Amino acid sequence: MKQVIVIGGGPAGMFAALAAAESGHSVTLYEKNEKLGKKLFITGKGRCNLTNASDIDVLFANVVSNRKFLYSAFYAYDNFRVIDFFETHGVKTKTERGNRVFPASDHSSDIITALKKALEKAGVKIRLKTKVRGLLAEGKEMKGVILSDGAKAFSDAVIVCTGGISYPATGSTGDGYLFARDCGHTVTDLTPSLAPITAKEPYVTAMQGLSLKNVRVSIRDERKVLFEEFGELLFTHFGVSGPLVLSASSEIGTKLQKKPLFMQIDLKPALNETQLDARILRDFSKQQNKQFCNSLNALLPSKMIPVMVQLSGIPPEKKVNEVTKEERKRLLELFKAFPLTLLALRDFHEAIVTRGGVSVKEVDPSTMESKLTSGLYFAGEVLDLDARTGGFNLQIAWSTGFLAGSSI
Repeated sequence: MKQVIVIGGGPAGMFAALAAAESGHSVTLYEKNEKLGKKLFITGKGRCNLTNASDIDVLFANVVSNRKFLYSAFYAYDNFRVIDFFETHGVKTKTERGNRVFPASDHSSDIITALKKALEKAGVKIRLKTKVRGLLAEGKEMKGVILSDGAKAFSDAVIVCTGGISYPATGSTGDGYLFARDCGHTVTDLTPSLAPITAKEPYVTAMQGLSLKNVRVSIRDERKVLFEEFGELLFTHFGVSGPLVLSASSEIGTKLQKKPLFMQIDLKPALNETQLDARILRDFSKQQNKQFCNSLNALLPSKMIPVMVQLSGIPPEKKVNEVTKEERKRLLELFKAFPLTLLALRDFHEAIVTRGGVSVKEVDPSTMESKLTSGLYFAGEVLDLDARTGGFNLQIAWSTGFLAGSSI
């Protein structure tokens, strides 16, 4: 039996502690917050999209950074084992659009409760409101940790599961990066990912709170399309958010740091231009004597109508039967390519995950152990791993946490 210390009570930390305890070790988990799973509690708007029920090749395809590093971790503990774990521990699950898996109750607290009970049953000693200040190493061997009050806790192995620096209010303040650097590890550039995006156009403010479902978004630079996908988008006071935008942010974030990008929203992707023109003509024929500004209710949500009227250049008071073919063509173009200029990702306070972290080149992918210091392991968001939205980032946490804990 070895003495194992786990730093961080998020998803990776809880799974690492559980795996180490079930391997027969004495495990102590240190969490600086007053409760376990503080960030997990707010994921998926409090519903907790705990994994994705797609085939494993889809899991790999949705990892943005260093997907090959996750080969051993994903196969050691895949998404269906995660689902089975929670079902076995009393949490019924359901699968929604895009194979996103949630607790049937829609309460993330059920996930945290199940994990806490499993940890207690496995004999993990949980130390809440206890901050780790640093690591104890002798040469290239890990010996334990130093707590915030200066006390030393000795162990045979330490697993760092401190997360990134996104949502710092939940305790993700980058402690693990400092620990890693102190042991000679490289920490790659840290940037927000799965984050809302600021837009240039002032008219987004008028549409604040408007959610568009079943639209197609295309994002490009001056030369080529960088991202294109179908789904849901949300306008905010500063720009855009929602599942489509969060997914896009993980693909275009580095390019957006250098220059603005251009978004087009196809508001009616199910219709080609000819079909949409016929639809507009049918609507116009039913309300020929109405003013143009009052003729779009069947085609657009109310918050968007004034913006579309403004961008179309068609006088708002113009009678529908006086709208010219050229004016209708401009309106059609807006429906198929509503324009926005994207300026920047929002900061870490709004980003769901952190891109960058402890370099995976210095970590053994088959065990999650440091290649520089024996007995030191890393798991979860502290590593240079990130994925698109849809439960894939939590799957990385479960898989790497399990592999680290079970490899000791």
